[in-house]
Amino acid sequence: MVRLMTVVIRVDPNHPDPESIARAADCLRRGGLVAFPTETVYGLGAHALDLAAVQRLFDAKGRPANDPLIVHVPTFDGMSTLTRRVPATARALADRFWPGPLTLVLERSDRVPGVVTAGLDAVAIRIPSHPVARALLLAVDLPVAAPSANLFTRPSPTRAAHVLEDLEGRIDMVLDGGDTDVGLESTVLDLAHGTPTVLRPGAITIDLLRTVVPDVIYRSAVVHDGEAMASPGLLAKHYSPRAPLTLFEGPADRAIGALAAEARATMATGSRVGILAPREELDVIRTQIGPSTFSPHVEDAGSANDLSEVAQRLYAALRSLDAAGVDLILARTVSADDGLGSAIRDRLHRAAAGRVVVC
Repeated sequence: MVRLMTVVIRVDPNHPDPESIARAADCLRRGGLVAFPTETVYGLGAHALDLAAVQRLFDAKGRPANDPLIVHVPTFDGMSTLTRRVPATARALADRFWPGPLTLVLERSDRVPGVVTAGLDAVAIRIPSHPVARALLLAVDLPVAAPSANLFTRPSPTRAAHVLEDLEGRIDMVLDGGDTDVGLESTVLDLAHGTPTVLRPGAITIDLLRTVVPDVIYRSAVVHDGEAMASPGLLAKHYSPRAPLTLFEGPADRAIGALAAEARATMATGSRVGILAPREELDVIRTQIGPSTFSPHVEDAGSANDLSEVAQRLYAALRSLDAAGVDLILARTVSADDGLGSAIRDRLHRAAAGRVVVC
């Protein structure tokens, strides 16, 4: 891959200046790749109907062709050329949750290249609410395919520095709008194949969706390498730090005890251990590990009583542990298994790639 000069433009997250937005929009129109903040994570944008631009996006991320892209549009009417039909359910959901962190999977039109949808008959669409994303989409006036702006399977970026860690020299431009708000990718809801089905949990929870569409269900899915995915984010290993991560679940006392024992045993071999856990558990974990020749690198995951904080901090904490050079990450998840808690647990399970200890 030819190394590029990645231009970074700092913009006010609430009032981005039109000149910077116009520059980024022109880059997209010419087939360039532009990373920009959304309310969820930073996205890597490409003109969704430009085959060469979309292929550049896949190459830059190292993303396999079986992983579909989400297409971003600025208005509800902007998706009319992307789908064969817009069901009444989609309009009702859009009226309630758009702009926002909800992606709808709908029957795709012939205008959408198959590479965007992994060859499937449906296309994923959303309208983001972040002022920078909205300004860019309105300025470019084209559908923009935008997966997370990171190398494939890495933790998604929640600040511009994370984008540059992975993609500097691979993409044309980054609009730096500071930290994102939600911190987890959008909820993905399939409306193209029978019963409305959540394929990927996110900040728009299933209970919220049911206030509009009562028959919504959730399908926990794992897709293995080579299979076409109905949604991004379904691989068994995804959102993963470089260091192997082991997740400890179950009653707090037993899970903390098992985590502390693993930390002591690992550090006794001279390996560097990172720990990610809710704020309320950190002192107990330190006490149970006890004095040691080596001290673990500890990351505060946020308060278990504030799941929005945990979600917002998650990927930055995983990247911080990698930056600290740890050999192994031991993590605790939140106990809530519904609402935003289910999205946090989904991301941690995939980051652990099957290394889950149930206590």
